[in-house]
Formats: sequence, structure tokens, C-alpha cells
Amino acid sequence: MSQFFTIHPINPQLRLIRQAVEIVRNGGVIVYPTDSCYAIGCALGNKAAQERIRRIRQLDANHHFTLVCRDLSEISAYAKVDDFSYRLMKQLTPGPYTFLLPATREVPRRLQNPKRKSIGLRVPENPISQCLLEELGEPLMSSTLLLPGDEHPLTDAMEIRERLERQVELIIDGGNCGLEPTTIVDLYGGTPEILRQGKGDVAHLPGV
Repeated sequence: MSQFFTIHPINPQLRLIRQAVEIVRNGGVIVYPTDSCYAIGCALGNKAAQERIRRIRQLDANHHFTLVCRDLSEISAYAKVDDFSYRLMKQLTPGPYTFLLPATREVPRRLQNPKRKSIGLRVPENPISQCLLEELGEPLMSSTLLLPGDEHPLTDAMEIRERLERQVELIIDGGNCGLEPTTIVDLYGGTPEILRQGKGDVAHLPGV
């Protein structure tokens, strides 16, 4: 039976944030809100928890997990960022964008795209996400909470509880955060390529 925390979407309760982070550090899988939709995540170094997320979402080996980061400096520790990519991400973060970049050696090989050795990264604007990341001190390895057979990600915390309460350690109710996933921007080749149009606007991006 999973725990269920109701956390204020604007002023998150630090006591509950610390409890959530302790669950992550102890190997737990959590569901938490972002600025695009709910995500399912775990500690970066926890291979067993990653495999549990794969089973819950029925993902194949080629699925791109995302490292959800506090800020651009944390992204730079896990991805090789050139000047153009840095300037572009500075304009778009925090926000509902996922960036694909070449991974550094800090990223476990199991998280990298097997062919390109790339990794997905994002910096969310959601206050609950930001507080979790600040307290954790490292990225959350995450995936959109889109369950097998569903057309859209789950966004109602009570429905999430009904469907996942025996499969995850914690569900955070941070209110409705929408159905649109992030916009995926591939920066691997130096020129932005939109792989998925989501919540993030792309009309002003160079070359798009």
C-alpha cells in the first residue's frame, strides 16, 4: 500500500518534501506533479526501481528516461552542452521542455540511448518538483505517467491512487497539472529538432 501526500502546489510543506525524498533514497518509486503532467520517478542510481517503472509502464529497452534536474548547472554535469544549446536552454528553463543531449560519464549506461549515447533532461517550473530536487540534491530519473492502454497521462491524484497504490511507494497529490507532456527538443546535432510538440511553445525557436 503506497503512501499518499497532499502537498500544496505553491507552498510545499517541507516536512512532507523531506519524507518524500527519504522514500526515494530508500529505493522507492514515487508519482509526483510537474509543470506538464504527472511523472513517475526514482533515484538516479537505483536500477531495480528503474526496472519497476519499466514494468509499470510496459516500456521497451529503447525508451528514453529523463533526468529531471534543478537547474542548468545540474544539466551540465550529466550532458555535454555547447554554447548554442546552453543559450537556448537558458531561455526555455525552467519550463515544459525535455532536451536530448550527448550524455557525460556521470550518466549510467543503462539510461543512455544505446546508439547515440544521449540522455533526456529537463528543468521543471513546478514548485513541488523543484523542492523535491533541491532536497534530494540530484536529478530524479523519471518518465511521464502514461499507463499501458491509456491515451493520455493520468492527472487526477485519486485515480492515480486507485490504479497504482500497490505498485509504488508514494503518490504526491499536487493538484491537476494538465494532460500535455513536455515538448521534446533534440539538441544532439547542435540544431534544434522538435521530436514531440507538447506544452512548450516552439514558435520562437531558431531553425524550427
